[in-house]
Amino acid sequence: MVKTPPKPLTLEEFLILPETKPGSEFIQGKITQKPMPQGEHSLLQGELCETINRAAKPQKIARAFPELRCPFGGNSIIPDVSVFRWVRIPITSSGKIANRFEIHPDWSIEILSPRQSSTKVLENLLHCSQHDTELGWLIYPEEESILVVFPEQKVQLFRGVQQLPILTGIDLQLTVEQIFNWLKF
Repeated sequence: MVKTPPKPLTLEEFLILPETKPGSEFIQGKITQKPMPQGEHSLLQGELCETINRAAKPQKIARAFPELRCPFGGNSIIPDVSVFRWVRIPITSSGKIANRFEIHPDWSIEILSPRQSSTKVLENLLHCSQHDTELGWLIYPEEESILVVFPEQKVQLFRGVQQLPILTGIDLQLTVEQIFNWLKF
């Protein structure tokens, strides 16, 4: 008896599967579950959302969302923080925020967790860049550095007191050092 390999899953088939905790991503036809966030990761994620929203939400410039599923370009990713320009946030006909965001974020932020593949996370940011995401950050807590992905997949490493690039239009200044100082009590 000849065993036929299983038919590859499509993005549409993946999106109707039950959600997992932590969430699973669909990248190039493969399902991978994100690692469970731990202390440093959770604190950085929360502070980033709060800081970005404090600077961008009152003027309706942009909004930061934690762990938001973003299916686009054949993949379904869940950045640690997704920032969308206000005018691009999907809304329903009744004016409420939509449950599904089937578009790329304008700014995608990933925080590397222990034992997480930096290649896989960078692949997500590069996928975002290929689909018009304006800015991507890959935060390395262990090394206290941030790799920034710009349009056309140009990358630059930031450390210490270097000023980080922020999504255009948001009045916010952050250095790598400031971000990692959030971890100190």
